[in-house]
Amino acid sequence: MAAAVLSLPKSGPTQVPLFATPLPKKPLPAGLPREWYVAHNRRLKTMRLVIALLDSGVYEPAQAGNRKIRDTAELIGVHPPSDLTCRMVRALLGYGR
Repeated sequence: MAAAVLSLPKSGPTQVPLFATPLPKKPLPAGLPREWYVAHNRRLKTMRLVIALLDSGVYEPAQAGNRKIRDTAELIGVHPPSDLTCRMVRALLGYGR
């Protein structure tokens, strides 16, 4: 069976970026301990913050102090992160080194 190949328009940029169409949300699995949901949501917030920091030009963990991370959280509209979440953000920023 042949694989389908998607072709992009030959001229000009793509009209709608791939990230502009959100994926459908699925409900979280039921019946897990509360700690699982807390950790899951903390990881999601961490990823959102890391993406926003990378978009703003922060690429090194040393550039991302708690104040910078919390200012970024306010800018993107999420609740201020805890100290643990700030440490997770710095750890994720330094992961690829």
